Amino acid sequence: MSDRSNPYSHSEQDLDLPEPEQDTAALLDSQVQKAQEQLLHLKRQAEQVERQKRELEDLSQRQEELERGRNEIIEKLARSLVVIERESIEAERRVELLATTHRAFTEHLDVLEAINPKNWPSTDLARELSKAQSDVDDARIVYAKNRAKIESAPAEDASSPHSASSYATESSEPQGFLYWFNAGFAFTLPLVLILAILALAIYLSIK
Repeated sequence: MSDRSNPYSHSEQDLDLPEPEQDTAALLDSQVQKAQEQLLHLKRQAEQVERQKRELEDLSQRQEELERGRNEIIEKLARSLVVIERESIEAERRVELLATTHRAFTEHLDVLEAINPKNWPSTDLARELSKAQSDVDDARIVYAKNRAKIESAPAEDASSPHSASSYATESSEPQGFLYWFNAGFAFTLPLVLILAILALAIYLSIK
């Protein structure tokens, strides 16, 4: 009688229902594990962002250094080109002046070296002597004139940081054109004077 009045009494006793405390613990463990995984993922993302930030900062610094170096060398190259162009023009003028002077000095040197009083005929001694003296005077005038031109021509400023001479020491610099020019004239002038005196003595002795 009692079994027919409660048909579910045996089935409820046969069911093994989970305890509520076990379900809550498993759920908490699952949530904790999921939170840890999320934290690990966020940490990795933060590390990646920090790495990208450093890379961008490095690229930015390198770009700034590139621009700074590029602007610096551009300024130096532009300034140097202006100096080179100006000095090239002055150098061309100076070379032209030196070439003209070289031709003139060579012509007068050949004339003076060709003077030989021993070969003068006694009948034309006065004329040859006058001609020789005229040649010496002409050479002296040409020398003084061209020397003044060379000295007045703009020369390279040794104190300029862009000049070639600023990279050489004073003691190792070769002597300039005027030095050797003056030295050569000083060496040949006594010979010319001796020849002139000798010619005059011959002329006076014959006369």
